[in-house]
Amino acid sequence: MTRFPSRSWRRLGGAVLLAAACQCALAAPDARIAALAAQQKQPLLDSLSQLVGIESGSRDLEGLAKIADLIAGKLKAMGGEVELVDTTAHAYRMEDTPEQIGRAVRATFKGAGTKKIMLIAHMDTVYQRGMLEKQPFRIEGDKAYGLGIADDKQGIAVILHTVALLKALQFNDYGTLTVLINGDEEISSPGSRALITKLGSEHDAVLSFEGASIKEDKLSLATAGIASVTLNVTGKASHAGSAPEAGVNALYELSHQILQMRDLSDPATGLKMNWTIAKAGTNRNVIPATASAGADVRVLKVSDYDRIEQQVNERIKKQLVPQAKVEMRFERRRPPLEANAASRAMASHAQAIYKELDRPLGADAVAAGGGTDAAFAALQAKGAVVERFGLQGFGAHSADAEYVLIDSIEPRLYLAARLIMDISRGQVGGM
Repeated sequence: MTRFPSRSWRRLGGAVLLAAACQCALAAPDARIAALAAQQKQPLLDSLSQLVGIESGSRDLEGLAKIADLIAGKLKAMGGEVELVDTTAHAYRMEDTPEQIGRAVRATFKGAGTKKIMLIAHMDTVYQRGMLEKQPFRIEGDKAYGLGIADDKQGIAVILHTVALLKALQFNDYGTLTVLINGDEEISSPGSRALITKLGSEHDAVLSFEGASIKEDKLSLATAGIASVTLNVTGKASHAGSAPEAGVNALYELSHQILQMRDLSDPATGLKMNWTIAKAGTNRNVIPATASAGADVRVLKVSDYDRIEQQVNERIKKQLVPQAKVEMRFERRRPPLEANAASRAMASHAQAIYKELDRPLGADAVAAGGGTDAAFAALQAKGAVVERFGLQGFGAHSADAEYVLIDSIEPRLYLAARLIMDISRGQVGGM
């Protein structure tokens, strides 16, 4: 039996294994796919070097344009119908949304079948221009290092070389294979969220290629939704010593608002609302005329957004200082990813494929960590949406320790290719 170098006994932590629900018979690995996955290993590392070698922060339009052109060129060379999509015009505007947003790369491969499958990743990073010079791409042992390599340039590389593997097999039993790489994920996808949601609703399956952890080799069927609440209070300045009664203390009103909304978290549903930042006033001896505060909100169900927003709107009507003006802004930065039956079936099938390689694969339906674009893809989708098909990695958003595990390349390429093939042939239950 052909096997990849295995990390099969890695601790799975709290992952929920779904493989027992799959009725698929276990088999030896497909020798052709395994061999092609091995052949794609070095080319994938070469692609990673190219991708990491382009600085592409979410607000770096020049870098985003350069990396988008590189990705578009690779997809076009493999026969894709490629479009660079301007996502700025219809962006969802949040407090930190830049005026101009980098373009997304969309590639379409037409096949002979009926199933529509989409692969997504993002090209933007959290890093500032100039950091690459001191931290270029490098390989040390089983680790490939680089800024943005785990989040999410590995995802782009895995998608590119999964498509290359399918091309080498001359496989086209899918109806449509869509690749979408956006450039605004790290700023909550203000420009691309509508496109991702639309395309997600039009496909039978969406595979999202954020990376897996080095500790827990697993897929994710659920992620938390992220929102923010901003309160701005306007009062009136006055001398704090000689005429405090002539002022309207914005800090008093802000403090009242924060305290009366300290109990809106709901452990029973996983809803969390925590006030995290606040500021007020200009000088010690001046009654503050302005004050503001921000809260972080996490939800596990889309419907909880409506509930918490309504609760905040009701609470702010109860003022301590009637003369103060209180304004609230509620931003839905990301919806939660909620597991459905199709997603569970696809994850279960993926676990069976990984067993062919003698490797356990977790599939966790418990939301943890940050949100991802998979949630936008699932927002109106009836089909399967599953996250973390990318390489195992570590150090996302860190300044000096971000890497991926090289020995996860072959199994992840094998998994993605086999799963696309099985979905295309109608061999995944519930799809």
